[in-house]
Amino acid sequence: MRCPFCSADDDRVVDSRLAEDGVAIRRRRECSACHQRFTTFERIEEVGIFVLKRSGEREPFSREKILRGMRAASKNRPVDDEILEALVTAIDESMRLLNRDVTTEEVGMAALEALRDVDDVAYVRFASVYKGFEGTDDFAREIGMLVKTTAPKLHG
Repeated sequence: MRCPFCSADDDRVVDSRLAEDGVAIRRRRECSACHQRFTTFERIEEVGIFVLKRSGEREPFSREKILRGMRAASKNRPVDDEILEALVTAIDESMRLLNRDVTTEEVGMAALEALRDVDDVAYVRFASVYKGFEGTDDFAREIGMLVKTTAPKLHG
C-alpha cells in the first residue's frame, strides 16, 4: 500500500476491524518512512453477471433497467417504491445465484412473477411491453391467464 503522505510503499497494519456491517475490513496503517497513519478499506470485489440479449449481444446486468421498467408499469398504482426496490434486489440475488450469464427472458420472467404478486395492473402493463402485445386479444389472453392462476378455489 502506498502512503498517501510520502508515497513510500512500506507500512504496517496497526489495527483491523470489521466495517460496513461486516462487508469490509477497516485497516489502520502506519507508514514506515514518515510514521503517518492512514486508513484503508478492504472489500470483496463482486463478479458482475451479464445478460444475453435476444440479438446475441451480451451486456452487464442492470438493476436500474429492471427498476425503471417496474416503475413505469406501476405508475399511478398503489405500489411503494420500497416494494419495487425489494423485488429488484430479490431478482438480482436470484440471477446471481445461477452463477452464469442470464438471458433477458429469465430476467423478464422473474420480474413478471414478482409483479404478479404485487399488483395485477402493473403485471399486465409490464407483460404488454415485455411480451410485445399487439392488440386487445393479447391483453385478454394475459388477463385470462392471470385470473385463472390467482382465482380463489370455491368449496361447495
